[in-house]
Amino acid sequence: MMNLPYRLILGSKSPRRQELLKNLGLDFEVRVRPVDETFPTHLEATQMAEFIARKKAEAFDDLLASELVITSDTVVICDGRALAKPANRDDAKTMLQALSGNSHQVITAVCLKTQNKITSFSESTLVYFDALEAAEIDHYIDLYKPFDKAGAYGIQEWIGMIGIHKIEGDYYNVMGLPLHRLYKTLRSFTSQV
Repeated sequence: MMNLPYRLILGSKSPRRQELLKNLGLDFEVRVRPVDETFPTHLEATQMAEFIARKKAEAFDDLLASELVITSDTVVICDGRALAKPANRDDAKTMLQALSGNSHQVITAVCLKTQNKITSFSESTLVYFDALEAAEIDHYIDLYKPFDKAGAYGIQEWIGMIGIHKIEGDYYNVMGLPLHRLYKTLRSFTSQV
């Protein structure tokens, strides 16, 4: 268990990130700031998540000296193209068809910010999907409505259970928060107070 010298704030409304952070045994409150999630067009797909995570943290420009905010962003990269959250059912179906029988990279970036200090990192996991039948994709979209997830899927949900046969890297990273690296970074970040 880690005793932090800060009151912890999670800058995310994602129920998955909230559950993951809670599972680390950390007490926190949720505060979300609206942020324009556009990014410069010159950024490589692998840099997008970290750019957005830092942008989310920088929106907390009124932190108290006793507060530390954690923000994050996840990007799915398939065939060199970044897949964000699907706009609608057709978009989700197109994304899942692209992932079917293919491998893709999931990059989650995390940013830690206090009143006078900021640091960020990103973690990458390689995910391998079996070929999915059209009926499986339709079933998943209809039942789970994955419109709030980058790449239109959650590894912890039915589609991950039946479709993903291998990952290389951190499982929790694919869920949206690389817990191992976050824990180590948080401990290091707060020990330098």
